[in-house]
Amino acid sequence: MLKAINLRKEFTNVIAVDNVSLEAQRGEILGLLGPNGAGKTTTIRMILNILQPDSGTITFDGNPFDESIRNLLGYLPEERGLYRKNKLLNTILYFASLKGIDAAEGKRRAYKWLERFDLLNKYQSKIEELSKGNQQKVQFIISILHDPELVILDEPFSGLDPVNQILLKDILLELKQQGRAVIFSTHQMEQAEKLCDKICLINKGSVVLDGELSEVKSRYGKNSIHIEYDGDGSFLKDLPFIQQATVYQNYAELVLKNSISTKEILSVVSDKLDVRKFEYVEPSLNSIFIEVVGLPDKNEEPIVLSVPTKPQQPSIFQNKRVKRELISVIIFGSVSLAAFIASFFVKSLSLTTAGIFFLGTIASFIKFLYVRKKALIEMKNREKEERADAR
Repeated sequence: MLKAINLRKEFTNVIAVDNVSLEAQRGEILGLLGPNGAGKTTTIRMILNILQPDSGTITFDGNPFDESIRNLLGYLPEERGLYRKNKLLNTILYFASLKGIDAAEGKRRAYKWLERFDLLNKYQSKIEELSKGNQQKVQFIISILHDPELVILDEPFSGLDPVNQILLKDILLELKQQGRAVIFSTHQMEQAEKLCDKICLINKGSVVLDGELSEVKSRYGKNSIHIEYDGDGSFLKDLPFIQQATVYQNYAELVLKNSISTKEILSVVSDKLDVRKFEYVEPSLNSIFIEVVGLPDKNEEPIVLSVPTKPQQPSIFQNKRVKRELISVIIFGSVSLAAFIASFFVKSLSLTTAGIFFLGTIASFIKFLYVRKKALIEMKNREKEERADAR
């Protein structure tokens, strides 16, 4: 279905994607994995023709991207892309119309998906009245309403509670069974492990690991053990025969450095822990991710681009309504002042005329204050929404 070969994208000071190749086939789910800032979203935007690669090729069933392919793609972006003041159903129908679906068919499909996501009773609600999780459901519905052959999902589980995560997982498996190709981008390794047939792990813009998930896990599964216990397992990280330890509250996943017998391990561990379960296992995708990518280096200096250290807040006077009312105040004030001065030199002009213009200036100024206050409230509300979405 999709084949991307040797993609490269460089921005002013950063190589965002460097020689990335991947392939997504119908009837499978490909996990596009990596830490934040690895280049996943840039890769997706090149696949969707939002960004043009500096080099490399992208084909769909052997053909380069053109407008006839656009409707074969479904895309769920990580960012919110909904019109917050619009009603839920109208929003879905608008995006359906962009994909060539008429109103009647759009409503039929919309009602089906709204019912499945338990949103049918909210179809008249405004988008801004929905929770973050429900907004994510709406965006997902929009991405698949037109029955795309390739579905690209960027952090689809963001904002969803455990029940809705299960529902979304079931739908993705259904899409796979229907022969759709699915690219699933995330840094949540647990979800990727449950869903993906293949993975492509990107770090710092380059592919560091790819292939069938089962084959990848077998490569890293020779010396991994899983322990469930009661007690404080924090010491496990410091044992000399442990290469890597992922320690949780009551269980741990350990990667051994060398061959060591079960008896030797248990003799050390059982002195400090009440071991309830001990077994050799395949490593989790999370532990493979940590082994390949590594933990963040605290001493590593981040890449700094030529941007201000503090985001510049937009001025209230950039608001068109505020600017228009301010101009009105200036005009009335100027005319009022001119009329007042002229009344002393031109007999046909009286102070009454100047007074009328002065009253107009006051009225215009009052309106300016009202519009400015309203614009400030809207600006603060937008900032709150952006902060909430960032969380």
